[in-house]
Amino acid sequence: MSRVKIILNRWLPLALLTTAFCGLVYASVQQSLRQNANDPQIQLAEDGGVALARGESVESVVPSATIDIARSLAPFVMVFDDNGVVLASSGQLHGQAPALPAGVLDYVQQYGEDRVTWQPEPGVRVAAVAMRYDGTNSGYILAGRSLREVEKRESQVSFFAGATWLGTLTTSLILVILGELTLAR
Repeated sequence: MSRVKIILNRWLPLALLTTAFCGLVYASVQQSLRQNANDPQIQLAEDGGVALARGESVESVVPSATIDIARSLAPFVMVFDDNGVVLASSGQLHGQAPALPAGVLDYVQQYGEDRVTWQPEPGVRVAAVAMRYDGTNSGYILAGRSLREVEKRESQVSFFAGATWLGTLTTSLILVILGELTLAR
């Protein structure tokens, strides 16, 4: 067997293990970052839905401050009636309540809740949680906020995982080559 084949036979299992490990670490950290991005919205939607179901006014649930969702990292709240018509929204895009993706409220109607990554326009990505509320009043509530900072962190994780992967592959290949050259003497 040629020396190159011996080196590859010894290095490939290390390369596969390194690839699997780096992929697992990246996926775990990325999913943790993305899932944690929903936490404030879950609380806002749940608490707002309970208040609305009790009969409290939409104005008491939707913050009075207007949030430009293209620029701000602040969470925003939207309330919809049973037909999906916006009753109030603290989130604005170009001076209007942003249009919700088709099917979100249908999904919420069927399952009670939906957690989506929403891109109302290029460059604007939102982590949103939509819920159904029933009681004295009924309809839908959505809480969202920008993913801008989370996506920056995801990019950093991607860079570090990729650099670690390449560095480990290179180092392991060099060590296998040096080991083979030492054994060949």
